[in-house]
Amino acid sequence: MSKQFDVVVIGGGPGGYIAAIRAAQLGFNVACIDEWKNAKGGPALGGTCTNVGCIPSKALLQSSEHYDHASHHFAEHGIEVKGLGLDVAKMVARKDTVVKQNNDGIVYLFKKNKVTFFHGCGSFTAAKDGLYDIKVAGAAEETIAGKHIIVATGSSARALPGTPFDEENILSNDGALRIAAVPKKLGLIGSGVIGLEMGSVWRRLGAEVTVLEGLPTFLGAVDQQIAKEAHKAFVKQGLKIELGATVGEIKTGKKGVSVAWTNARGEAQALEVDKLIVSIGRVANTMGLAPDAVGLKLDERGAIVVDGDCKTNLPNVWAVGDVVRGPMLAHKAEEEGVAVAERIAGQHGHVNFNTIPWVIYTNPEIAWVGQTEEQLKAAGRAYKAGTFPFMANGRARALGDTTGMVKMLADAATDEILGVHIVGPMASELIAECVVAMEFRASSEDIARICHAHPSLSEATKEAALAVDKRTLNF
Repeated sequence: MSKQFDVVVIGGGPGGYIAAIRAAQLGFNVACIDEWKNAKGGPALGGTCTNVGCIPSKALLQSSEHYDHASHHFAEHGIEVKGLGLDVAKMVARKDTVVKQNNDGIVYLFKKNKVTFFHGCGSFTAAKDGLYDIKVAGAAEETIAGKHIIVATGSSARALPGTPFDEENILSNDGALRIAAVPKKLGLIGSGVIGLEMGSVWRRLGAEVTVLEGLPTFLGAVDQQIAKEAHKAFVKQGLKIELGATVGEIKTGKKGVSVAWTNARGEAQALEVDKLIVSIGRVANTMGLAPDAVGLKLDERGAIVVDGDCKTNLPNVWAVGDVVRGPMLAHKAEEEGVAVAERIAGQHGHVNFNTIPWVIYTNPEIAWVGQTEEQLKAAGRAYKAGTFPFMANGRARALGDTTGMVKMLADAATDEILGVHIVGPMASELIAECVVAMEFRASSEDIARICHAHPSLSEATKEAALAVDKRTLNF
């Protein structure tokens, strides 16, 4: 007889492992299935985020930032560095250690919360007697049964048609994190989050980086005032960004990769690089899930169809994270995982898509929550805007990083905050205050009246709120 569980979670990434833990906290007998493997073939819980996404990329970004500071910025602080060297292998090894620490942390959390873990690929086989049979294809094949199934299988990098990833020359986020030596020339197709972050890493370490973006605007999803400020900073740093580019034939050879492309004026161009990172989006992971075995409905993009509560077309089958609609963000997956576990328990789990923060961990960092100025204009909503530059912030001056600004948008009549957009130092941390404010439907006046520590970067948020009412104090 199959082992039976109240809840079976397929996928151990941010959405899956968090859903499993929350369900266990609520008193359910929970199993989680995940197939990620480490270099030794053992389990590597945490999904794309922990293994080849959020965590390792931030580790490399931190290392490359230290190198960049030592190379270019320590001197202005009176710090002399002689004989500066770079050990890429050690840098990558540190990244791998950080990843393992996170992997091991999830294993510990499963033990702490009494979640049963199965290492292998989970797939549907049958639905009967109010249960779903799930096959686990691992070192040994077995079948378990669950009353409730939560699918959290995540996403994979989208390849260019006819140009598959070989992770040696044509790289996804996975290969981009495993480059063994600094390439002299690095190409990026797509100015997505992953591409820009990885491009930033290798530019800081000495690579000549060229970005080919098909859209006529840079970072089209970002408030354009913020995007233009970021674009200006990236170009100043040395990133070559070509907008309106059409990519043609891509060839690999002994000397690297050759990309034929056409610029925005229709002129034929050629790009010769040592490595090429393709960052053109991601696709839902449903291969191997065997949805047809139970009639699980997918949309035309291969994502699992769910309603507003993450329910699929099947009773007691749920799906969260990158494998469903909505932004492909780890923290969005986590919130959906918690909400589903609570809904299974008869509670009222909730995810507010309007207050999900977005972050791009480049230098300068870019972070935002809520609506952009372009979206408000398109919707015909009357609004007020306030901006405050970091060049007028005392802490930013002390840090030696005054690039960027905080921008706040508020309803013209009620003053409710509708969006906050930041480009500059520690934007990823500063955005949290704005998320909290919007979740509680605060006004810009509320933020303007709150005492912020001095000197701190957060004062720029207060000043942007004051700017909405045209009464900044320090600019």
